[in-house]
Amino acid sequence: MYLELRFHGRGGEGAVTAATILARAAVLEGKYAQAIPNFSAERRGAPVEVYSRISDKPIEKHSQVRNPDAIVVLDYELIKMVNVLSGLKPNGIAIVNSPVNEPLDNVKTYCVDATKIAKSHNLVISGWPTVNTAILGAVSKALGIVSIDSISNAIAEQFSSPNIAKANAAAALDAYKMTSLCGDSY
Repeated sequence: MYLELRFHGRGGEGAVTAATILARAAVLEGKYAQAIPNFSAERRGAPVEVYSRISDKPIEKHSQVRNPDAIVVLDYELIKMVNVLSGLKPNGIAIVNSPVNEPLDNVKTYCVDATKIAKSHNLVISGWPTVNTAILGAVSKALGIVSIDSISNAIAEQFSSPNIAKANAAAALDAYKMTSLCGDSY
């Protein structure tokens, strides 16, 4: 048995990097993990999906995640454009980068303003806040599948610049601390 996640983001936000860092964090904890990008006609700002699996046992399945246990939404506006809840398993969890504390319909929803956090750490590329590492702090808090320390260690491995790694790890930790169950989410 494994935990399956589907990341919803926009091209350039770092969803692929987020899934890769999450997988590495799981491996650092002795787990098995996959990060599966879904490449089509990507362009900056276009909706993208990325998939991840984490397990205590080897993972033999290598495909898109159609029925995730959790969804991770890097851009709140995508909720209006894409059916992010499509295929979400019963009792599934949503983790949403949101400036408002509103749950998604009939889904246990965790919220964090990852955009504000990214901006506060100057994680902006070409005018776009890069929320991927902040959202991983929220994933760690909401799911407990990997520790925030493992997320920070995986971030340190991902970025060659110690200053960039430090800023990204700090964003993840801030998001971890600020993530909460949204509104009347059950």
